[in-house]
Amino acid sequence: MLSTITSIIGQVVDSALSIVGIRSGTEEPAHTSRRLTDRVEIRTYGPRIAAETTVAAGEEAARNEGFRRLAGYIFGRNHRDDKIAMTAPVSQGIRGGSGDKIAMTAPVAQATQATDVGEGYVIKFFMPSECTMATLPTPDDDRVRLTEVPGETVAVLSFTGDRGPAAVALRSEELLETLRAKGIEVTGDVAAWFYDPPWTLPFRRRNEVVVPVNA
Repeated sequence: MLSTITSIIGQVVDSALSIVGIRSGTEEPAHTSRRLTDRVEIRTYGPRIAAETTVAAGEEAARNEGFRRLAGYIFGRNHRDDKIAMTAPVSQGIRGGSGDKIAMTAPVAQATQATDVGEGYVIKFFMPSECTMATLPTPDDDRVRLTEVPGETVAVLSFTGDRGPAAVALRSEELLETLRAKGIEVTGDVAAWFYDPPWTLPFRRRNEVVVPVNA
C-alpha cells in the first residue's frame, strides 16, 4: 500500500513539473555537441535502439497514433505482458508489474517515410541506454518494431512554442538554409524531436528539428 501511495504521489509531482517543462528522471541519448551558430549545433550520437512505427496519416494525426502504439508497447503490450503504469506522457517513469521495466526516454522522434499506402510518418521512442535487442520484450502489435539506430552526426535547431506542421516546416527550412550557407552537406531527411507533453506551457517546450549531416 505504501509503495502504491508513493508511486501515485510521484506521478502527480512529475505531471505538475512537466507543465513548466521540467523533465524529471527522463533519460536522453548520450551525445557530444559543438555550436555551429547561435541557433544551430552539431551533435554526434552513438548507436541506439528504438521502438518505431510507421503511420500513413497527416503529421499531427500520425504523431498521436504513433505515440499510442508505442506507448502501448512500453506500457505492457508486449510478449512479457508487463503491467507498466505511466507516470506522465513523454516525460515518464514506468513501473512494471512483473519486475521488468522500460523507462521512457526523450526525445520522441518523427520523420517521413514512403509506405505502400502513400507517404507516412515514422514515430520512434528511443530505448534506455541499458537495453539491448536481447533484453527488450517483443511487441505484441506487429506495427511496432525494434530497430538498431546506427551512430550518426546531426545538425539540430531547437525552438519553443508551437510545434504544429507549419512551425516544424518553418524551422526545418531555417535549419537547411543555415547548413547551405555554412557549406555543410546534408545526408538525410529532416526529422522533428519533441521532449514535452502537450500540456507543457508553450514557451517552456523543448522542440527540435534534426537532419543527418556529413561528419
